[in-house]
Amino acid sequence: MAVNIQQSSDRDRLVRDYLPLAHRLAQRYRHTTETMEDLVQVASMGLVLAAERFDPDRGTSFASFAVPTIVGELRRHLRDRAWAARVPRSVQENLLRVSAAREAVGGRLGRSPTPRELAEESGLSSEDVLEAMEAAHAYEAESLDQRTGDDESADALVSIIGAEDDGYERVEQSAMLWPAAATLTQQERVILALRFFEDLTQSEIAARIGVSQMQVSRVLRRALDRIHTSAGLAA
Repeated sequence: MAVNIQQSSDRDRLVRDYLPLAHRLAQRYRHTTETMEDLVQVASMGLVLAAERFDPDRGTSFASFAVPTIVGELRRHLRDRAWAARVPRSVQENLLRVSAAREAVGGRLGRSPTPRELAEESGLSSEDVLEAMEAAHAYEAESLDQRTGDDESADALVSIIGAEDDGYERVEQSAMLWPAAATLTQQERVILALRFFEDLTQSEIAARIGVSQMQVSRVLRRALDRIHTSAGLAA
């Protein structure tokens, strides 16, 4: 177990001297929706933790010890608070690698790198790069209360994304009509299906089942009257 630095002055000195390191590490995550102020605060807390746990007798430099601690705090913060949707840890890690690769390649080329270039730089497959880039949209979700325009009188997003759904009405109709349809004969069911589901004319139905058009008309009228009566509908 690491021995904590006993003298608070030594801890304070480490924190003061390595604050620029914490700021640089926080900069890696500026592509997220978290503000830089929040990221720097989390990184600084990680730096304090590293200073408290650092054991100089192990022969390791403080920077080597502090970086994993600070990065771990930043990633934990983003995992727990910054994502608007649940994203697998592996995809989150890939996004960080892709973001770092974008900065490195973009700095060398002076332009936005392609997915293939990002894959080569990050060591990921092109599929993993594209998945990570897509996952970046999960950082932030639009509020349903967001206005659709700059004017205060503009409609909220929630008021325009809805639509009339006639599915409920169809369910109610089915619940009401199916018991009535159960009283029909096989011939009546067939003719109703051909007329209202396949949209055939009476003459087409007659030709299909081998009866006269007059018979089809009578069967349709009789079946509909029975359904109306059974379902309590007005004819």
